[in-house]
Amino acid sequence: MKKFAIELKWGIIFFAVILLWTVFEKSIGLHDERIDRHVTLTNFFAIPAIIVYVLALLDKRKWLGGTMTWAQGFTSGLVIAFVVSLLSPIGQVLTHNYLSPEFFPNIIEYSVSQGQDQADMEAYFNLKNYIKLSMLGALMMGAGTSAIVAIFTRKS
Repeated sequence: MKKFAIELKWGIIFFAVILLWTVFEKSIGLHDERIDRHVTLTNFFAIPAIIVYVLALLDKRKWLGGTMTWAQGFTSGLVIAFVVSLLSPIGQVLTHNYLSPEFFPNIIEYSVSQGQDQADMEAYFNLKNYIKLSMLGALMMGAGTSAIVAIFTRKS
Protein backbone atom coordinates (compact mmCIF):
# COMPACT_ATOMS: atom_id res chain seq x y z
CA MET A 1 0.00 0.00 0.00
CA LYS A 2 2.89 2.35 0.78
CA LYS A 3 3.98 1.94 -2.84
CA PHE A 4 0.81 3.73 -3.96
CA ALA A 5 0.43 6.24 -1.10
CA ILE A 6 1.23 9.16 -3.43
CA GLU A 7 -1.38 8.03 -5.95
CA LEU A 8 -4.04 7.57 -3.27
CA LYS A 9 -3.31 11.04 -1.90
CA TRP A 10 -3.52 12.66 -5.34
CA GLY A 11 -6.60 10.66 -6.32
CA ILE A 12 -8.36 12.09 -3.25
CA ILE A 13 -7.06 15.58 -4.06
CA PHE A 14 -8.32 15.23 -7.64
CA PHE A 15 -11.71 14.11 -6.33
CA ALA A 16 -11.84 17.20 -4.08
CA VAL A 17 -10.98 19.41 -7.07
CA ILE A 18 -13.86 17.83 -9.02
CA LEU A 19 -16.26 18.67 -6.20
CA LEU A 20 -14.94 22.24 -5.99
CA TRP A 21 -15.34 22.60 -9.75
CA THR A 22 -18.92 21.41 -9.46
CA VAL A 23 -19.59 24.01 -6.75
CA PHE A 24 -18.03 26.62 -9.06
CA GLU A 25 -20.22 25.55 -12.00
CA LYS A 26 -23.32 25.71 -9.82
CA SER A 27 -22.35 29.11 -8.40
CA ILE A 28 -22.02 30.71 -11.85
CA GLY A 29 -25.34 29.28 -13.02
CA LEU A 30 -24.19 26.50 -15.31
CA HIS A 31 -26.70 24.12 -13.70
CA ASP A 32 -29.71 26.41 -14.18
CA GLU A 33 -29.96 29.88 -15.78
CA ARG A 34 -26.83 29.42 -17.92
CA ILE A 35 -27.27 25.71 -18.62
CA ASP A 36 -26.99 26.45 -22.34
CA ARG A 37 -23.28 27.19 -21.75
CA HIS A 38 -22.59 24.13 -19.60
CA VAL A 39 -21.56 21.81 -22.42
CA THR A 40 -18.84 24.26 -23.51
CA LEU A 41 -17.63 25.76 -20.25
CA THR A 42 -17.39 22.47 -18.36
CA ASN A 43 -14.48 21.59 -20.69
CA PHE A 44 -12.37 24.21 -18.92
CA PHE A 45 -12.07 21.68 -16.10
CA ALA A 46 -9.19 20.30 -18.16
CA ILE A 47 -7.00 23.13 -16.81
CA PRO A 48 -7.19 22.23 -13.11
CA ALA A 49 -7.18 18.52 -14.03
CA ILE A 50 -3.88 18.85 -15.87
CA ILE A 51 -2.40 20.96 -13.07
CA VAL A 52 -3.31 18.28 -10.52
CA TYR A 53 -1.73 15.56 -12.66
CA VAL A 54 1.46 17.60 -13.13
CA LEU A 55 1.73 18.21 -9.38
CA ALA A 56 0.98 14.55 -8.65
CA LEU A 57 3.63 13.21 -11.03
CA LEU A 58 6.19 15.73 -9.79
CA ASP A 59 5.42 14.53 -6.27
CA LYS A 60 5.86 10.93 -7.40
CA ARG A 61 9.17 11.79 -9.05
CA LYS A 62 10.36 13.40 -5.83
CA TRP A 63 9.24 10.31 -3.88
CA LEU A 64 11.23 8.17 -6.32
CA GLY A 65 14.38 10.10 -5.49
CA GLY A 66 14.27 12.72 -8.24
CA THR A 67 14.21 10.41 -11.24
CA MET A 68 11.23 8.89 -12.99
CA THR A 69 10.80 7.12 -16.32
CA TRP A 70 7.86 7.75 -18.57
CA ALA A 71 6.50 4.30 -17.67
CA GLN A 72 6.70 5.04 -13.95
CA GLY A 73 4.90 8.36 -14.46
CA PHE A 74 2.27 6.81 -16.69
CA THR A 75 1.66 3.97 -14.24
CA SER A 76 1.36 6.43 -11.38
CA GLY A 77 -1.16 8.46 -13.37
CA LEU A 78 -3.17 5.34 -14.17
CA VAL A 79 -3.39 4.47 -10.48
CA ILE A 80 -4.59 8.01 -9.75
CA ALA A 81 -7.21 7.62 -12.48
CA PHE A 82 -8.32 4.32 -10.95
CA VAL A 83 -8.71 5.97 -7.51
CA VAL A 84 -10.71 8.83 -9.06
CA SER A 85 -12.85 6.31 -10.95
CA LEU A 86 -13.64 4.46 -7.72
CA LEU A 87 -14.56 7.73 -5.97
CA SER A 88 -16.61 9.14 -8.85
CA PRO A 89 -19.92 7.44 -7.91
CA ILE A 90 -19.71 9.21 -4.54
CA GLY A 91 -19.17 12.51 -6.34
CA GLN A 92 -22.13 11.93 -8.62
CA VAL A 93 -24.42 11.07 -5.71
CA LEU A 94 -23.27 14.14 -3.78
CA THR A 95 -23.66 16.37 -6.82
CA HIS A 96 -27.04 15.20 -8.06
CA ASN A 97 -28.75 14.43 -4.75
CA TYR A 98 -27.46 17.30 -2.61
CA LEU A 99 -25.48 19.99 -4.42
CA SER A 100 -27.44 20.32 -7.64
CA PRO A 101 -30.56 18.12 -7.68
CA GLU A 102 -32.09 20.38 -10.34
CA PHE A 103 -29.31 19.70 -12.87
CA PHE A 104 -30.90 16.68 -14.58
CA PRO A 105 -34.40 18.22 -14.93
CA ASN A 106 -32.84 21.47 -16.20
CA ILE A 107 -30.55 19.87 -18.74
CA ILE A 108 -33.33 17.59 -19.97
CA GLU A 109 -35.68 20.56 -20.37
CA TYR A 110 -33.01 22.56 -22.19
CA SER A 111 -32.10 19.65 -24.50
CA VAL A 112 -35.74 19.03 -25.39
CA SER A 113 -36.16 22.76 -26.14
CA GLN A 114 -33.27 22.36 -28.59
CA GLY A 115 -35.07 19.60 -30.47
CA GLN A 116 -33.84 16.49 -28.67
CA ASP A 117 -36.20 13.62 -27.84
CA GLN A 118 -37.51 13.66 -24.26
CA ALA A 119 -37.11 9.91 -23.73
CA ASP A 120 -33.58 9.92 -25.12
CA MET A 121 -32.60 12.79 -22.84
CA GLU A 122 -34.12 11.09 -19.79
CA ALA A 123 -32.20 7.92 -20.66
CA TYR A 124 -28.95 9.87 -20.90
CA PHE A 125 -29.26 12.47 -18.12
CA ASN A 126 -29.77 10.39 -14.99
CA LEU A 127 -27.71 9.35 -12.00
CA LYS A 128 -27.14 5.74 -13.08
CA ASN A 129 -25.80 6.75 -16.50
CA TYR A 130 -23.69 9.61 -15.10
CA ILE A 131 -22.09 7.24 -12.60
CA LYS A 132 -21.08 4.93 -15.45
CA LEU A 133 -19.88 7.83 -17.59
CA SER A 134 -17.89 9.40 -14.77
CA MET A 135 -16.15 6.13 -13.93
CA LEU A 136 -15.28 5.44 -17.56
CA GLY A 137 -14.35 9.07 -18.18
CA ALA A 138 -12.00 9.13 -15.19
CA LEU A 139 -10.16 6.11 -16.56
CA MET A 140 -10.02 7.28 -20.17
CA MET A 141 -9.15 10.92 -19.52
CA GLY A 142 -6.79 9.92 -16.74
CA ALA A 143 -4.93 7.55 -19.05
CA GLY A 144 -4.59 10.18 -21.76
CA THR A 145 -3.55 12.90 -19.34
CA SER A 146 -1.08 10.55 -17.65
CA ALA A 147 0.52 9.60 -20.95
CA ILE A 148 1.10 13.23 -21.90
CA VAL A 149 2.06 14.60 -18.48
CA ALA A 150 4.50 11.71 -17.94
CA ILE A 151 6.45 12.91 -20.99
CA PHE A 152 7.06 16.27 -19.34
CA THR A 153 7.66 15.02 -15.79
CA ARG A 154 10.09 12.19 -16.55
CA LYS A 155 13.66 12.72 -15.53
CA SER A 156 16.71 10.49 -15.81
